[in-house]
Amino acid sequence: MNGRVFVLSLLGFTTVFGAGLWYAQLYAKYEVTDGMPTVLAGGVERPVENYLGIDSVTSPLKRRGCFTVDPAEFADLPTAERPTPLSAPGWFECYDYEALTNDIEAGRAIAYLAALEERNAADRMIAVYPDGRAYEWRQLNAKYLD
Repeated sequence: MNGRVFVLSLLGFTTVFGAGLWYAQLYAKYEVTDGMPTVLAGGVERPVENYLGIDSVTSPLKRRGCFTVDPAEFADLPTAERPTPLSAPGWFECYDYEALTNDIEAGRAIAYLAALEERNAADRMIAVYPDGRAYEWRQLNAKYLD
């Protein structure tokens, strides 16, 4: 009888711990930001509309954002060397990193370097489509990717 109680207790603890860990990784560490009127790119505040983003203090690589812009506002920025959009939690639906990656590689979107080493060796990138859709993320600086 004691072995059965121990096994059930262990399974219960493992289930609760696993659920807590899953929640912490996918939900608890993120802060949602919406309605920002501008984004900083190339040291200049640039107007945006419909901003929806996520970020976290636990990692510089957790920032993602979706918004609309006038593509001409970003024409003076340098293009990104090796833009690599990172995945976002599944509940952040406006950001599809696979489609974004494919569109950048195919030339349907242009990725710009918005900020060099913005936070802990992470550069901030902004990809802009000709129709004004835009996305931002942070990735490791190119010198760390080699």
